[in-house]
Amino acid sequence: MLGNQTKLAEFILLGFRKFYELQTLLFLIFLVIYVVTITGNILTFALIVFDRHLHTPMYFFLGNLSFLEACSSSNIFPQMLLALITGDRRISFTGCFTQWYLFGSLEAAECFLLCAMSYDRYLAICKPLHYATTMKTHTSIHLAAASWFSGFIACLVLLILMLQLSFCGPSEIDHYFCEYFPLLKLSCSDTSVLEITRYILAVIFTFPPFFLTITSYVYIIAAILKIPSAAGRQKAFSTCSSHLIVVSIFYGTLMIAYMIPKSKKNREMQKISSLLYTALSPLVNPFIYSLRNKEVKNSLRNNIRKLVR
Repeated sequence: MLGNQTKLAEFILLGFRKFYELQTLLFLIFLVIYVVTITGNILTFALIVFDRHLHTPMYFFLGNLSFLEACSSSNIFPQMLLALITGDRRISFTGCFTQWYLFGSLEAAECFLLCAMSYDRYLAICKPLHYATTMKTHTSIHLAAASWFSGFIACLVLLILMLQLSFCGPSEIDHYFCEYFPLLKLSCSDTSVLEITRYILAVIFTFPPFFLTITSYVYIIAAILKIPSAAGRQKAFSTCSSHLIVVSIFYGTLMIAYMIPKSKKNREMQKISSLLYTALSPLVNPFIYSLRNKEVKNSLRNNIRKLVR
């Protein structure tokens, strides 16, 4: 049984220990980031749900993305903020694995969701005459559901294997949340099977949506360049530029974070770089879509006017 395999009842998240004298400042910065992130994503989600003009496949996927980003931020920031303000860095064994599982599942689901969004833009730009018949309501629902399901199933396999490991000590995780690699280093069991399984799942669940997303945009850009008029090219590009920026930020920040060598000297840099994909992407996505999208801005203005009246 699991209870006999581990001697640890809790872990200690060391956080940004080298910046101990800046804990209050870090708390205020991360609090602002969290509040802005949640407000922006929930507002975007609410607009899409309640404004019938936004009930299209493109905005349906955007609503899913906004909800996912809000969940992802809420999985990490409250625990981190509590540790910064109280100094209590403890997290239960169950809470730690739950946090890791939700983080990994949501990241994987976002890969698939961004892929579905790029496919939607591919159909709209490259196959406009077939868009209405191909991307029907039930199709977009199935794609979104498959994105969520695939992400959670992929990490469930790893979670089951990780729960078979023994954690005999130490209990200190050199990170600000229960991330995979720092957590795995604390195990006193053989993790070779887990590492092989993780590699296989990464190949199956990460690379295909990444390459499909890239392929979609290769076709999209090629199709846009073939449009004879400059106005036509600009209009076509404006419909997918926001999503392209979001995709670039998501994969770009992940690559930057994981390209940093895993060593003791680089641990603080690894933590800071991980903030790029845990904080930056959820923070800027609502602004990218709202500031660059006329329909979202018009919906926001109209709803504000209704509230003011």
